[in-house]
Amino acid sequence: MESGKLLYAQSGGVTAVINATAAAVIETARRHKITAYAARNGIVGALREELIDTTKESAATVRALRHTPGGAFGSCRYKLKSIDDNRAQYERLIEVFRAHEIRWFLYNGGNDSADTALKLSQIGKTLGYDIRCIGVPKTVDNDLVMTDCCPGFGSVAKYTAVSVRECALDVASMAQSSTKVFVMEVMGRHAGWIAASAGLAGTGRGDAPHIILFPEIPFDETKFLERVRETVDRVGWCVVVASEGIKNPEGKFLSEAGTTDAFGHAQLGGVAPALASLVRDKLKLKVHWALPDYLQRSARHIASKTDAEQAFAVGKAAVEYVLKGMNAVMPVIMRTSDSPYRWKTVPAPLDQIANREKKLPGSFVTKDGFGITAAARKYLSPLIRGEAPPPYGKDGLPEYVVFKNTAVRKKLPEFDI
Repeated sequence: MESGKLLYAQSGGVTAVINATAAAVIETARRHKITAYAARNGIVGALREELIDTTKESAATVRALRHTPGGAFGSCRYKLKSIDDNRAQYERLIEVFRAHEIRWFLYNGGNDSADTALKLSQIGKTLGYDIRCIGVPKTVDNDLVMTDCCPGFGSVAKYTAVSVRECALDVASMAQSSTKVFVMEVMGRHAGWIAASAGLAGTGRGDAPHIILFPEIPFDETKFLERVRETVDRVGWCVVVASEGIKNPEGKFLSEAGTTDAFGHAQLGGVAPALASLVRDKLKLKVHWALPDYLQRSARHIASKTDAEQAFAVGKAAVEYVLKGMNAVMPVIMRTSDSPYRWKTVPAPLDQIANREKKLPGSFVTKDGFGITAAARKYLSPLIRGEAPPPYGKDGLPEYVVFKNTAVRKKLPEFDI
């Protein structure tokens, strides 16, 4: 296609570096003289014809996105059904695309977003409109297949490892007469990549974290309590890092709240307080717990430079792919060397990525199930290297940017989703 506009949207939980991808998309589109719009709040904004004209932003503002966390245009958790189940939504999207001459759609997200991009890439012929779609990777969970790592993960991994190392010094200082056990809960519903990254905080047997609980390994209460007691007796204190998605031997989440989100996923209530209560009740030890939650994925001040560079690279590649006529692909990270660490972006088919999940390999977990192996360190270490701090103002705080998000004039009737 020789002419048309590009529409970019963000989906799912945002990361510390997703806006670096947005900056790359906008800057690359400008270099190629392409008008780039953004959808407000992901695919929901596209359905509602709530589009943002990024051409109204200055080059300096777009550049500042590289170091600004959150989602500049808003995100969403909304999964399109199949065209057979809800044809009206697909017809509406095509109507919006046609009305605004949108020929390229870039959807920046994880597994469910890849599924949405794949579905949209397939409807052009069905509904008589030539639209090309690219899935752009983003997820702190690091669970997309066919990519060495996911933009967003390296920064949350760095935050996790640094936080564990720092809090361990605090606990060690207080252990003689106060707190003996500290439990930190991290994200990771089904895949233990973030939990594993905590293992980078220490290298020796006495170093924290002393226990890592992975969602891939059923939680054994007796074994866990024995290890906590043994660690406190040996070291004097114990730091535990637990994935939010750990399950009991029957396969039920320890922290399941009994509700589901927009994608049908079980809402998780809080592993850390549950484990803390267990330690307090069974071992009679003083225990503290922490739930970083959004802090771990929004901590741009301590982002990994490697991660920020990869986030920018996939955005740039996504625009270049559509200009080459590609459809239904995703720019993924290919590791070409471990030492020195080198990587590049390559296209991978969306139909081999959507609705699949990359779990933590068994070879990355120690035989006792509570730590990471040398193989895991070899994989994880390069992903947290380098610092890319934001600029700081006179008030001592990071200087982040907020887009004006100038709305594109609507041309169609309202649409109820």
